[in-house]
Amino acid sequence: MGKSMHARRWLAAVSVGLLLVSNVYGANNGASAYAAVDPFIGTGGEGHTFPGAVVPFGMVQLSPDTEIKPRKEAYGWAAGYRYSDGSIVGFSHTHFSGTGHSDLGDILLMPIAGEVKLERGDSAKPGSGYRSRFGHEDEVAQPGYYAVTLDDYAIRAELTATERVGVHRYRFPQGKPAHVLIDLRSSLYDYPGKVLWSRLRLRPDGTVTGFRETRGWAPGRQLYFAMRFSAPISGHAFHDTETDVAYKGFPPPGEKDPKQRAQIEGRQLVGSFDFAQPGGPLVVKVSISPVSEENAIANLDAEMPGWDFDAVRAQAKRSWTQALSAIDVDASAPMRKSFYTAMYHTLMGPSLFMDSDGRYRGPDNAVHKAEGFRNHSTFSLWDTYRALHPLLTLIQPERRTNDFVNSLLAARRESPYGVLPVWAFHGQETWCMIGYHAVPVIADAYMKGIRGYDANAALDAMVASASYGPYDGLAQYMELGYVPIDEEGEAAAKTLEYAFDDWTIARMAQAMGRKDVAARFEKRAGNWTHAFDDKTGFMRARKRDGAFREPFDPSASGYGTDYTEGNAWQYSWYVPQDVAGLARAHGGEDKLLARLDAVFDAKVDPKIFEHMEDITGLIGWYAHGNEPSHHVAYLYAYAGQPWRTQARLKAIMDSQYAPRPDGLAGNDDLGQMSAWYVFTALGFYPVAPGSNQYVIGRPFLPRATLNLPNGKRFTVIAEGLDDAHTYIGSATLDGKPLDRAYLEHSEIMAGGELKFVMQAEPNQAWGTAQRPYSMSAK
Repeated sequence: MGKSMHARRWLAAVSVGLLLVSNVYGANNGASAYAAVDPFIGTGGEGHTFPGAVVPFGMVQLSPDTEIKPRKEAYGWAAGYRYSDGSIVGFSHTHFSGTGHSDLGDILLMPIAGEVKLERGDSAKPGSGYRSRFGHEDEVAQPGYYAVTLDDYAIRAELTATERVGVHRYRFPQGKPAHVLIDLRSSLYDYPGKVLWSRLRLRPDGTVTGFRETRGWAPGRQLYFAMRFSAPISGHAFHDTETDVAYKGFPPPGEKDPKQRAQIEGRQLVGSFDFAQPGGPLVVKVSISPVSEENAIANLDAEMPGWDFDAVRAQAKRSWTQALSAIDVDASAPMRKSFYTAMYHTLMGPSLFMDSDGRYRGPDNAVHKAEGFRNHSTFSLWDTYRALHPLLTLIQPERRTNDFVNSLLAARRESPYGVLPVWAFHGQETWCMIGYHAVPVIADAYMKGIRGYDANAALDAMVASASYGPYDGLAQYMELGYVPIDEEGEAAAKTLEYAFDDWTIARMAQAMGRKDVAARFEKRAGNWTHAFDDKTGFMRARKRDGAFREPFDPSASGYGTDYTEGNAWQYSWYVPQDVAGLARAHGGEDKLLARLDAVFDAKVDPKIFEHMEDITGLIGWYAHGNEPSHHVAYLYAYAGQPWRTQARLKAIMDSQYAPRPDGLAGNDDLGQMSAWYVFTALGFYPVAPGSNQYVIGRPFLPRATLNLPNGKRFTVIAEGLDDAHTYIGSATLDGKPLDRAYLEHSEIMAGGELKFVMQAEPNQAWGTAQRPYSMSAK
């Protein structure tokens, strides 16, 4: 596809500029890590990531949207952008990274050269709307920066961001009228009536403000914005397409002409702003606020008082360089790209959710103020408690985890139900997925000594969440010790996940000296045994009368079965708190090992899961593209065969991750898939958050150093590592032999050196001296 000479000259100038910026920052490890990140990884296939501009944990996540589908077809566009698409609808300011559900896409802008059209148009019919074609050869994506040429307009668009402000820079072609369109109708999926109400206002000083309230995944979500342009507005038009369309683009009788309206309210608002032919680029800055238009203006003034796009971009780069410098890695270029991109994806959420004055909107839809912490939201807890939150305790300052915990506790105080969040974004609860997985996030932090919050209030919140009877069969679980399938769906999965969460409550209560609470929840942690069927060897759902539901098909998955986003082959190993007990239930370690082999070695037709979008990345029955399988390869170490874990991990890493757009086997789920990669590449993984142990798998990096938040350094060395030497022959920790397949959290935080000597054949004797923690093997 041809590009204008203007665009080509601009791209060449940008390349030179990037080189100069790189030279300024130098070739230190942080800058090298920054350069290794490829934000396009995961934007194809089922990764559902986006390539746009964001700073670490930023509230604004500004990115291009390539398509907006009806709700039933929106799965593949959950992040707004799909690498295989050929046109861009515009640039919106809020996105999820890697979810399996579409929402957000707030405050969409589109620069236009020439005629202004009010509808998106059809991607198959160029010129049918305001969308524009683009080519990947003209895209640039780096942490905190994105650029693309909009071919149909010959406009070069660049994006960068602060925490609360998205900054655009547009270069328009000469000789054509210049416009910027704002579409408040747009979301990341079409849903009739999704916009409940919205407002668009042009203030006397040229500031544009507004808001919208939407329903969808989260009900009644309010978001406000403020926008300013670096050049004077020469004209504007505000339309309510819900009513104006009946009058062929003009307002109903008695209403002002679109070009005269200074303010408009309604459910289907779109506006355009005209600019005299700019002599240089047009900079547009947009802030968002959960509280008010005035707070959005205050955020704009606080974070972006001027117009220096390049300064904002440079600051975003510095923020990412610092965040990525938490781990120094020596590896091949493709491995570095995969590793640092995975690390980048782990540093986007939970995202900041409060204004510069500390105010935010809570789950009660009231305005609150964060005192002594920075409020965050977007908690994809069913996914992220497993590896993302444990990783952040190692690679982010302790303050960040304290902020997360305090945000969870604040949400509980403000909840009409008095419970911790389940799956919350922008302060609103979606009740998506199962379990009460804020609990292990808090317990893991407490057990690791991260305690910048009221621990007693935290434990009370955890117990309250585990005792909220109306939620997902919890009343029956507390009564029977399991969730009955004839009264509640996905009952086996719920029983298993509740039991794990209960164990983490017991761990924290015991550490706090709350023995009564610890005893009650340790007993509940054993409820997984009620789901185990010794006749079939699978975890199954029981009915109220105690009988397992019949008929039983271990391959069956989907809604209405015993399991959540999985089947019996994937869920039957979910007892991370008591793998030794699981082995005994099977009749011993050898039988458990045989069952694990059956998972990985089965011949499975992927078509069996066509009706379940989230079950991807199959190796036998193992489904790496979804979270219930993420710990399974590590279970061999609990049963005395860590070398089998090493072999399985090699197969997973080789087949499920690649440094290309379709390089993630499944949804990244706010960083969980990426956190699994980071841990596994380092050589260890937190199978049971709250245990303070990491199970050793095998290293995939010749050398990696964790620059820990406490100022110490923990280095992992893999001597002799290459494609022919993939097994651990021996290991030392600070020069002393290490013959157990796990690390204590305290050993990592103390700093030092973990050294592996790799070999071609498995050392079946290594790592068997001690088993990792199990609840029933104290």
